[in-house]
Amino acid sequence: MKKPPLGKSDFRSLIEDNLYFVDKSLFIKDIIENSSDIILFPRPRRFDKTLTLSMLRYFFEKVENKNQIKQLFKNLSIEKEPLFKEHLCRYPVIYLTFKDIKYDRFDDSYDGIKTIISEEFEKHDYLLDSDKLSDLNKKEFQEIINKRANNSSYSNSLKVLTGCLSKYHRKKVVLLIDEYDTPIHTAFYRNYYEEMITFFRIFLGAGLKDNPHVFKGVITGILRVAKESIFSDLNNPEVYSIIRREFESSFGFTEGELVEMLDYYGISNKKKFIKKWYDGYVFGKTKIYNPWSILSFVKSIDKEFRPYWINTSSNNLIKDLIKNSSRGIKNELNDLLRDKPIRKEINENISFETINTNDVSLYSFLLFCGYLKAFDLNHTDEADYYRLLIPNLEVKRSFRDIISGWIKESKFENENLKIMLKALVTGDIELFADIFEDFILETLSYFMIGKKQNVEYVYQAFILGMFVNLMADYDVSTEKESGYGRYDVSIVPKDRSKLAIIMELKVIRKKETKDTALKNAIKQLNEKKYETGIIKQGIKDFKKLAVVFDGKLCWVKEC
Repeated sequence: MKKPPLGKSDFRSLIEDNLYFVDKSLFIKDIIENSSDIILFPRPRRFDKTLTLSMLRYFFEKVENKNQIKQLFKNLSIEKEPLFKEHLCRYPVIYLTFKDIKYDRFDDSYDGIKTIISEEFEKHDYLLDSDKLSDLNKKEFQEIINKRANNSSYSNSLKVLTGCLSKYHRKKVVLLIDEYDTPIHTAFYRNYYEEMITFFRIFLGAGLKDNPHVFKGVITGILRVAKESIFSDLNNPEVYSIIRREFESSFGFTEGELVEMLDYYGISNKKKFIKKWYDGYVFGKTKIYNPWSILSFVKSIDKEFRPYWINTSSNNLIKDLIKNSSRGIKNELNDLLRDKPIRKEINENISFETINTNDVSLYSFLLFCGYLKAFDLNHTDEADYYRLLIPNLEVKRSFRDIISGWIKESKFENENLKIMLKALVTGDIELFADIFEDFILETLSYFMIGKKQNVEYVYQAFILGMFVNLMADYDVSTEKESGYGRYDVSIVPKDRSKLAIIMELKVIRKKETKDTALKNAIKQLNEKKYETGIIKQGIKDFKKLAVVFDGKLCWVKEC
C-alpha cells in the first residue's frame, strides 16, 4: 500500500518513492492554455502550492534525459493530452522559493534572498562558457553567484537571468516563484515592512513587466499584496484567488478525491468526522478539504482527530490582529464561533497598511489565510459581499484558543477561573462575584490593549474572552435583541433544564457612585425584560446580574 505523502513537496521524489498521489497534472494543461503570461495563485499555507510548482518544474524544464522525466508522468492525466509531447522538457526554468525567509531583521532576510538568487544563477552557470552572452552580462552573472553584486543587480536579477537563458536556449523561459509573500508577512510582523516591499516591487516589476523572454510565469503565495503596488505596474498578470471559479479544484482535495483516498486506506467510516474537522473550505464554488490535515490524519497510527494544520504555524500575526481588533469585530467573532454567518465586504487586494484598522482588510486577510470560508456572493456596484463562517472544527478550536489565550497569559490562576465559571452557571453568585472582582484586578491590565476603544467595549470583549471556556455547553451572546432592548451578555445552556445568565454591564460615570450605577443597571434589567427571548427557548431558570466597573474595580449584584 502506498504511504501518504505528508510533508513531501518534491514531485519527483513523491512519484519515485511510490507515495500516494492525487492526480492534479491537468493543472499543467490549464497553465499552458491560459491566455495570461503571468499568473498568481493565492492559497492558504499547506495547500500543496510547493508540490504543484515542483510538478510544473519537472514537466517544463529542459534536461538531458527526457525519458526519465517522462516516466514521472506515466499514467497521469496529462500524459493523455496532445500537448504533452509538445511541451515536455522544452523550456529553461527559473525556480525560486521564499518560503523560508522568516527572519527578525531585514538585513538577515535580504541576505537570505540574495542567497536564493545566487543559487539559482549558479544552477545556470554553464551560461558563463557561452559566446552568446556579452562580457558585461558574464561579469554581473558571476558577481551575483559570488554574492558580491550591488543591490540594483539583485533587484534586476530576474530580468537579467530570463534574458540570458532565453538568448542561450533560443526559447522563452518558464518562471516559477513559490511563496513570494512569506518575507512580506514576516516583515510586517517584525516591523521592517517598507524595506521588504521596496525590494519586491522592483524585483518582480523588473522581472515580470512586459518581459518578452517569459513563456509562463506562475507565482504562489497567500495574498495578493496590492496597495503597495507590487503588481500595479504589470499589465499582464492574472490573479486566481480562492473566490474565483478558475482553478478552483487545483489546490486541496475535492470531495471525490477524498472519498477515493479514504476507500484506498480502508477508513471510509471516518468520513463523517473528517467533514466536521477538516471540511468547510470553499474555493470558487467547489468544496475543498485541507490536504495537510487529511494526510496527517491518514498517516497517524491512532487515527485521532487533531488540529494538524493549525499547529504548523505560530499564528502570531493572526493572534495579534484579533487581539487588537475592535469591539464590533470581537462580537462578530463570537457569532462565528456559534456558527452564525456574518456578511462582510471582501477585497482580493489586501493592504497591510490598513489591516489593523479596516475590517474589510482584516476579514479578507482571515479568509485568504484559510481561517474563514466565503459563500453566497452579493455583488453590488460598490463592492462584493460574502457570508463568512469558520470552515471547520479545527479552525474553530484555533479561534477559541486565541481568545482563551488572552486569559491564560494573565497571572490569574487557571483553577480559580474554573471555580469562578462553575459558580456562575450553578447560581452561586456570591462566590462568583468574589472571585470575579479579583480576576478583574489581576487580569484586566493585560487585556486592555485596544487604547482607541470605548472602555465599555473593552470590558465586554474581556468577558467574551473569559466565557469562551463555557462554549462547549453554553451559547454565549452579546448585544442580542430580547424583550424591549439588547442585553450586554447572556449565557444560555444547551441543556434547557440548566440555569441561564443575563448581564447588564455599566461603567461608573463622573459624579456617579457604584451604588447608583448598580441601581440603574438593575432598573434597566427589569424594565427591558431581557429574559423574554430566553423564556421563549423553554428555559425557566435564569438569573439577571448587574455588573459595574470602575477602572480595575468591579461589583456584581443580582436582581
